[in-house]
Amino acid sequence: MVTSHPSHLPPTSPHTDPRSNQLIYSLPEADWLRWQPQLEWVDMPLGQVMYESGRVLEHVYFPTTAIVSLLYVMEDGASAEIAVVGNEGVVGISLFMGGESTPSRAVVQSAGEGWRLRARVIKAEFERPGPVMHLMLRYTQALITQMAQTAVCNRHHALDQQLCRWLLLSLDRLQGNELVMTQELIANMLGVRREGVTEAALRLQRLGLIQYARGRITVLDRPGLEARTCECYAVVKKEYDRLLPPTAAL
Repeated sequence: MVTSHPSHLPPTSPHTDPRSNQLIYSLPEADWLRWQPQLEWVDMPLGQVMYESGRVLEHVYFPTTAIVSLLYVMEDGASAEIAVVGNEGVVGISLFMGGESTPSRAVVQSAGEGWRLRARVIKAEFERPGPVMHLMLRYTQALITQMAQTAVCNRHHALDQQLCRWLLLSLDRLQGNELVMTQELIANMLGVRREGVTEAALRLQRLGLIQYARGRITVLDRPGLEARTCECYAVVKKEYDRLLPPTAAL
């Protein structure tokens, strides 16, 4: 179960301000004041399932320090990541897009915190003509771009390039240069064998781009990662930068 607290009683932490999330930060003052009493803080531990495939969603989640992976799960249990969401976005777009459920699963891939709104609240906000609706639609377009580019990347590019893209997208959504992530979890995200991830990670480590030990990946040379990845990372980043306001400097 996701731990939550009323927004006026957040835990003591430097990262609990809801405006650490880019979408919330971008709200006009009047909308922010209307949202503030409705927001609930949530703890988002590693591996937490935020929603399951086919289930009707009860909340949308705005991560601040966590990263959530959107996965498509096959009948045999195999899975592959279709997108990542962090402090730039929101988890649960099907609620305000009218579907209320989705065939994907949302799992926390990097532990942290976030805030949530109840389904009825976000639906009412989206139906209000104005900035909130347009902001959510622009974010949805950026997310769709990420999903499409991920599908193309997984089909046409080498595992090394996919891993670089995945690391860069994750770094963009974190403060710092370290990810806590097992190779098994990365393999599940990318939809490949664990041995393949091990080989790709070791290659990047030999090149001095990353350091991997005990489930922790430290990025040592970000420009080097950007040079080694495919064009997919740049396509996704450019679309997010084009469609969404600048990131909150909090």
